[in-house]
Amino acid sequence: MERKVKVAAVSYLNTRPLLYGFRDHPVMNMLELSVDYPAKIAQQLIDGEVDVALVPVATIPKLKEYHIISDFCIGAEGAVASVCLFSEVPLNEIKRIYLDYQSRTSVALLKVLVREHWKLDVELIDTTGDYQDKIKGTDAGLVIGDRALEQRHVSPYIYDLAEHWMRFTSLPFVFAAWISNKPLPAEFIQQFNNANSLGIHNIPAVVAENPYPLYDLTTYYTQNISYPLTPSKRQGLQRFLSYLINK
Repeated sequence: MERKVKVAAVSYLNTRPLLYGFRDHPVMNMLELSVDYPAKIAQQLIDGEVDVALVPVATIPKLKEYHIISDFCIGAEGAVASVCLFSEVPLNEIKRIYLDYQSRTSVALLKVLVREHWKLDVELIDTTGDYQDKIKGTDAGLVIGDRALEQRHVSPYIYDLAEHWMRFTSLPFVFAAWISNKPLPAEFIQQFNNANSLGIHNIPAVVAENPYPLYDLTTYYTQNISYPLTPSKRQGLQRFLSYLINK
């Protein structure tokens, strides 16, 4: 290959199994890896600053060209635990919802559920920094990632977005996938996929090197997050994209 493939990934606990196998793997000779939060790397992929990224799937309609290059994703077939609407009051009493600035997909999913499933009349408020302290009274907040696992210890009402998507559509949900903005060599994709699979098949090792007292990571990695990009997940992904395109 003429130059290394620029790869960007999310710096959350949920990506650790996918990234675990990259160390000391031959594919590292073919790529440059960087990590950041989802919305940031999504913009890098849109702008062509990177070639491949583990991006929120709501990024797909914004890309001129896209290719899903891995058999693994950040998905869920039930409660995902780390993408939730948090509140001090029941759903029907919520007046405003603060939106997490770190993920386009989670915000887009929340909007679909608010409009199509829960049918709520609420004000949605964009954020640019910390906002969890505003989740009080009738003001709720969408929180994702590691911060959501922390918020589970604070808020009495927790509405898991993947679980409610399943109730709404009977399909699993894909939050993020490895997407390239150009065709890539078959050899790279094969090696990349192999590196992805190593951590998925070594969850105890991933858990051992990521001590996390707030939530049981074995449960998180084996019951909440579902990594294989199955045909039913692809179907769920297409359903979600249809809401984004037709909204």
